[in-house]
Amino acid sequence: MSSADFVRELQTALKTGKATLGYRSTLKAVVSGRAKLVVLARNAPAVISEEIKYYASLAQIPVYVFNGSSRELGAACNKPFLVSSIAIIDPGESNILLYAQGAT
Repeated sequence: MSSADFVRELQTALKTGKATLGYRSTLKAVVSGRAKLVVLARNAPAVISEEIKYYASLAQIPVYVFNGSSRELGAACNKPFLVSSIAIIDPGESNILLYAQGAT
């Protein structure tokens, strides 16, 4: 699946499902076990990335590394700011959880 497909599925998930943007809310969703998938920007700070990956592995939540910067991830979410992490809580009508199979 291409990154354009991923962006389309992400936008569908944001419109029809439930997701949280940002480090703190993503970490809360992971620790509480509500997250179904975590999306990290390729250039997310190492400390943030490693902490989220660590807790996600403990909770057995897949992590997908978006092949783009946090600016591009923010634009994909139709937000005018940088987004380094997203927790997908409810995918809605999207098939974004299929990306969990290719998650790192």
